[in-house]
Amino acid sequence: MAKVAFLGLGVMGFPMAGHLVKKGGHEVTVYNRTAAKAKEWADKFGGKTAATPKAAAEGQDFVMCCVGNDNDLRAVTIGADGAFAGMKKGATFVDHTTASAEVARELDAAATKAGFKFVDAPVSGGQAGAENGVLTVMCGGAQDAYSGAEPVITGAYARMCKLLGPAGSGQLTKMVNQICIAGLVQGLSEGIHFAKKSGLDVAAVIETISKGAAQSWQMENRYKTMNDDKYDFGFAVEWMRKDLSIAIAEARRNGANLPVTALVDQFYSEVEKMGGKRWDTSSLLARLQR
Repeated sequence: MAKVAFLGLGVMGFPMAGHLVKKGGHEVTVYNRTAAKAKEWADKFGGKTAATPKAAAEGQDFVMCCVGNDNDLRAVTIGADGAFAGMKKGATFVDHTTASAEVARELDAAATKAGFKFVDAPVSGGQAGAENGVLTVMCGGAQDAYSGAEPVITGAYARMCKLLGPAGSGQLTKMVNQICIAGLVQGLSEGIHFAKKSGLDVAAVIETISKGAAQSWQMENRYKTMNDDKYDFGFAVEWMRKDLSIAIAEARRNGANLPVTALVDQFYSEVEKMGGKRWDTSSLLARLQR
């Protein structure tokens, strides 16, 4: 058992922090910008709450974090009453936010200077993965920082956790993940759209081609809801656009060419204009069927 804090109790953080108690058996203190959410979590899982990130981090062995973006992350780490001011020497800060590689390197440098460890560890698997404790965690940081954090992560909410390189590597890998998903979802949307226009039985088509080279997680898990025009669940379009904007900005820095990613991002902007900001990312099909 370790002493752990968790900062950020959104749709991902709330169940992840809960798994640290229920599955990991850790002593957990939580912080959330909205105090009522922290109280709700404590009432459900029996942990403690703290009024500030700094107070949550004080005395902890590990501090986990899952907030919205770079600015939110800086606010809870190096901002006024930020967690970094409360971290003890030798402790480890694990950031599950999907953010830029730049901010990961910035925070890693600040942590090293202050005498504690940092791991950037964005996740994949969405709300369902968080609730079921089966997330994929992509990590960047020093080997010793990762080695200490890995058992805590896998013992609570991850089915896959891997160190990909130095600080920022986890965030870069998450960018690869979202780049791949963007193209897959667009391809699946076009395939279903084409099948419908051709008068084919979509279920029969997918049952057949999913046993071959076209198979993907998106095909297996999303084609039925797509075929039924149901999108009020899952990973929201506005979140995907945030993630793709991070990847596109990084590509400008490293010289990578992402023509399909940039195009799909624009398609998602059209979905947003259709009222689909909170629709699942598979709603690219809705755009084709307008």
